[in-house]
Amino acid sequence: MNILLIGSGAREHAIARAIKKSKTNSSLFCFGSNNNPGISKISAGYTVGKMDDVEDILNFATNNKIDITIIGPEAPLASGLADLLWKNDIPCVGPKQKHAQLESSKAFTRDLFEEFNIPGGAKHKNFNSLEEVEEFLNELGEGNYVVKADGLMGGKGVKVAGDHLKDIKEALEYCEELIEKNSAFVIEEKFIGQEFSLMSFCDGEHLAHMPIVQDHKRAFEGDTGPNTGGMGTYSDANHSLPFLTDEDLKKAQEINIATAKALKTKFGEGYKGILYGGFIATKNGVSLIEYNARLGDPEAMNVLSILKSDFVDLCLAIIKGNLTQEHAQFLEKATVCKYAVPEGYPDSPIKNQKIDIAEVSNPEQLFLASVDERPDGLYEAGSRTAAFVGIADTIEEAEIIAETEITKIKGPLFHRKDIGTKELIEKRIEMMHSIRPSGLSSPT
Repeated sequence: MNILLIGSGAREHAIARAIKKSKTNSSLFCFGSNNNPGISKISAGYTVGKMDDVEDILNFATNNKIDITIIGPEAPLASGLADLLWKNDIPCVGPKQKHAQLESSKAFTRDLFEEFNIPGGAKHKNFNSLEEVEEFLNELGEGNYVVKADGLMGGKGVKVAGDHLKDIKEALEYCEELIEKNSAFVIEEKFIGQEFSLMSFCDGEHLAHMPIVQDHKRAFEGDTGPNTGGMGTYSDANHSLPFLTDEDLKKAQEINIATAKALKTKFGEGYKGILYGGFIATKNGVSLIEYNARLGDPEAMNVLSILKSDFVDLCLAIIKGNLTQEHAQFLEKATVCKYAVPEGYPDSPIKNQKIDIAEVSNPEQLFLASVDERPDGLYEAGSRTAAFVGIADTIEEAEIIAETEITKIKGPLFHRKDIGTKELIEKRIEMMHSIRPSGLSSPT
């Protein structure tokens, strides 16, 4: 079987490793945006091109007699790559363009929740001009709004009152910026609580859920600094998180199931791929922040590192439509993932600087991301550079492993030392205790 992987970041490095671990007799091919040696060294064929050039990707797939394709990043999904591949009889793990609107359009997702009465929605309005913007901001109330660019922004298009926007004047200025860039936007109520990710494999009808993960978007320790694509993540051995209840977990799963059902009803065709819900546990229960239409990055490294099941069998079940939870079984282990990123990231990252990964003790848990291999070594390509995943019986033990190893990468890099630490997790637990008067219990 010839398997084509689209993308060349750390998420795709994790997918490539999962494919190579499969008992299925397969050859891996990759169409990437840069030369990632972690993937190229285990590939039968590797080429570099643009992630939204769907015709170029189709040609590569056809020339290499590809049997199935797994799409990593969001850009090719939004560009309709899955549609083109299916039309050419190349089955695909990754939703079609209409389904991928879940990620490519914040307005589409919020409207879908309203149309199908899916729980966990937010009070919101969609805009493409300043008309009525100030009125709606005042209706939500000072400090109680979020402004989201309606498109793919690499995790950097959201501005939150109190965190990024100090008052309504600054919110209006950000809306003006978006209009100047011809970007529509959504304004919605701000939720207070703890965020978490629940990713589910989906075959168009059935869902198989992955362990819950918490991502850290802010660039610097203590959750400060600008938003990023994600500086690191952790998951617990029980596949939940220390500040969540069983009810929180159940509600998030129910929302993913309801969303998949709504998409099938709306379009007459089921969603095939990964449904990635970004949720928040609040005093009133679980709400949706946003959807992504693919595996998360860094979340993919956490979950695929502890996947017990055969990944290729799992992908075939998605394609064939016979997916069960048995296809997605995970080790009862905790994980902590930390990203090393270029100095100046995310606003003005340095590029083309050499890095050295030779001292990393366990290269099997090192995932290369925005790097470029050249004749004289490995270079930063300007975005998140490399991630390491620690695996252990507890989050605390996994954090020590991740911290020890990520510091062994040499070069002009930095990482967040606090991700997965006992101190940070205790703050999360204390926060949930403060907003839920009965402690961690969900409201009845």
